[in-house]
Amino acid sequence: MLQPGEAAPDFELLNHEGEPVERSDFEGQPLILYFYPKAGTEGCTAQACSFRDSWDAFEETDAQVVGVSTDSVEEIRAFRDRQNLPFPLVSDEDGAVARAYESFDVVEVDGETHEIARRNTYVIDESGVIEAVYEDVSPENHATEMIAAIEGEA
Repeated sequence: MLQPGEAAPDFELLNHEGEPVERSDFEGQPLILYFYPKAGTEGCTAQACSFRDSWDAFEETDAQVVGVSTDSVEEIRAFRDRQNLPFPLVSDEDGAVARAYESFDVVEVDGETHEIARRNTYVIDESGVIEAVYEDVSPENHATEMIAAIEGEA
């Protein structure tokens, strides 16, 4: 895993609207960059909805939230719309960003191999430096944990 104090790797990915998003777009604000395995699955839905349901608290902290998965733009758009998420999701279809953030897995399901993002989160400060790393997080309680982390920085 990347460690606190390291520069967060740059990236450019397409968001749920097919528009490019770069990590540097968020400099000047804290960024919660969370990786999730698969849009629409139980754990990923619980995690995304925990951020959605806590959105007012995130807005008070000025922190930005971005979800990253290896799903296609179409899949993340449908997931975001279905769950009414107020934050962007980005598509890392080839897993390059997940690899750069050491948040990549290869799993086998029903005899098929799938490349997915591992459920990890990075808190990145206003200047693009990693403040904290959370590995294999609990989807249901993750938003509360992230709010506490951001408020602890202030």
